[in-house]
Amino acid sequence: QVQLVESGGGLVQPGGSLRLSCAASGSFFSLRSMAWYRQPPEKERELVALITKGDGTNYADSVKGRFTISRDNTKNTVYLQMNNLKPEDTAVYYCNLGVVWGRGTQVTVSS
Repeated sequence: QVQLVESGGGLVQPGGSLRLSCAASGSFFSLRSMAWYRQPPEKERELVALITKGDGTNYADSVKGRFTISRDNTKNTVYLQMNNLKPEDTAVYYCNLGVVWGRGTQVTVSS
């Protein structure tokens, strides 16, 4: 059974950076698309970024040019590098693989 564990969240000032990691257990990680979602306070969960098995990427318009998704198949890990963070990026960030979700990691952008 696949399990996903996120890490790397925290409190950062506007303009700062964070890198989130998502470690996946199980087999065939390299053959699957992976995604990051986020859920701001009192809002619905939304797609932030996706990376395919062929390393194709797709981003929400709100994060284009600031966030970068990448993967290391040797470590079964997907990353989300977040630069120039804004207060509106404050949310719980979730890693997703198909129907499997991690527990989330809190990102708070505040001065």
